[in-house]
Amino acid sequence: MLKSLSSDNRAAFDVVNIIAGLGLLLSPWYLGYAAETYAAWNAWIVGAAVTLIAVAALYTFHQVEEWTNVALGLWSVIAPWALGFSALPAAMWVHVVAGLVVAVLAAVSLWSTTNRPLSTA
Repeated sequence: MLKSLSSDNRAAFDVVNIIAGLGLLLSPWYLGYAAETYAAWNAWIVGAAVTLIAVAALYTFHQVEEWTNVALGLWSVIAPWALGFSALPAAMWVHVVAGLVVAVLAAVSLWSTTNRPLSTA
């Protein structure tokens, strides 16, 4: 099933990544950790980057956009421990969940474009 993902399905993945990016971007205000410098700035920067890259991927697909979102997603997952805000449950969990969503969907999108079934004539 995943081997035959159409561009419509990839677009759906990008829309979900936009939602995850916006959720991460807005989470410092909604979850109340805007005063926590590292957590808030990381959420704003990574959330904005994921959102902009996913919007760009909607218009024209390039593998570099998906690879960048994989990297940003993985960074978002490890950021609470790397930047020292793992003691803030709201900030930690939103980073981990959004990061996993972004990384997995971008990886599946990449896999579906490079793992096409062989055509036979």
